[in-house]
Amino acid sequence: MRRGIILAGLLAQAFAQAQSTPSGQIRAITTAVPFLLICPDARSGGMAETGVAIVPGPYSIHWNVGALAMAPDRAGIAASYTPWLRALGIGDINHFFLPFYAHIGERAGTVAASMTFFSLGRIEFTDNAGLKTGEYDANEFAFTGAYSRQLSGNLSAGVALKYIQSNLTGATTVGGLTTQPGRSVAGDMGLYYQKDFTIKVRPQALPATFRWGLNISNIGAKMAYTASGQRDFIPTNLRLGYSLTFKLDDFNSFTFANDFNKLLVPSAGGAAQVPLLEGIFKSFGDAQGGWREELSEVYWSLAAEYDYNRLFKVRGGFFYEDPMKGNRRFITLGAGLHFRRMGIDVAYLTSLVQNHPLQNTLRFSLFFTWK
Repeated sequence: MRRGIILAGLLAQAFAQAQSTPSGQIRAITTAVPFLLICPDARSGGMAETGVAIVPGPYSIHWNVGALAMAPDRAGIAASYTPWLRALGIGDINHFFLPFYAHIGERAGTVAASMTFFSLGRIEFTDNAGLKTGEYDANEFAFTGAYSRQLSGNLSAGVALKYIQSNLTGATTVGGLTTQPGRSVAGDMGLYYQKDFTIKVRPQALPATFRWGLNISNIGAKMAYTASGQRDFIPTNLRLGYSLTFKLDDFNSFTFANDFNKLLVPSAGGAAQVPLLEGIFKSFGDAQGGWREELSEVYWSLAAEYDYNRLFKVRGGFFYEDPMKGNRRFITLGAGLHFRRMGIDVAYLTSLVQNHPLQNTLRFSLFFTWK
């Protein structure tokens, strides 16, 4: 068996974050191309991967395409870099994300695009005798185009279309079958709502903003790595969340955010034979353990951000996933330094699970905006 295929499988399992539990029961849902769900930016990375209902910006194309029309600036571009899974001792797995958006008119809406590139490093292939047969730089990428528009003064909606390619083996022959890049086309759709209000706190009123978001991402065709191989679901994901921002005075504000996620992928056996749309609806009621296990498939995050004069930001958050469904439990910290129309953000993740692949994950982001 070729080591490259084994490594690719281990990486896919690591992204699912399946870990041993005291009961020994692990029923984590796995999919093809899980890189599509990796948190791409340091702002949300510092806020425990909340993002569906925070202040919109370039990275909203990942978190909630519906929010783009509400972005406060005329246009924005960003870039982020994440050294990925360094706790596994592999030093050449990296995640890159490059988004852009521009308002094209009050009635015309907002357009956006992004590129995601995920490098899995150089994989060496061997035969059953352990002799080297070749090597390949495995990688995955996605190109996304999006459109968002305000439906009213407080509500906006958006859609996106993306092309996905996953090339893990470089056309290596395995078991008499020649592998090929996995390819798919998928779509996103999202809603975003925000409302300003005041809270009466003596002796003055406290300005506040409530935000709410809903996004369904990666609704697309299954993916296979051989012409006649089994086709696997891509990670269709439902994200729902809210945030509250309180402006204490002209210089200080706090934001609290809470996101909930669920993979819209069948969890029961035989899922590979289930059609796409049927699989999405089936995912709400097919857990082996009934409704209790179905609820355990929802993973959530809670976070806060302090903003001083829109110049300096400090962030923190907590992320929880049920041990049976992946066992990702971690705390995040982050900071941002913003100056005029540009800024830099960093984030750090520390896992609450011993020997976890995500331990000590760092993220770095840059952005530029135009009025």
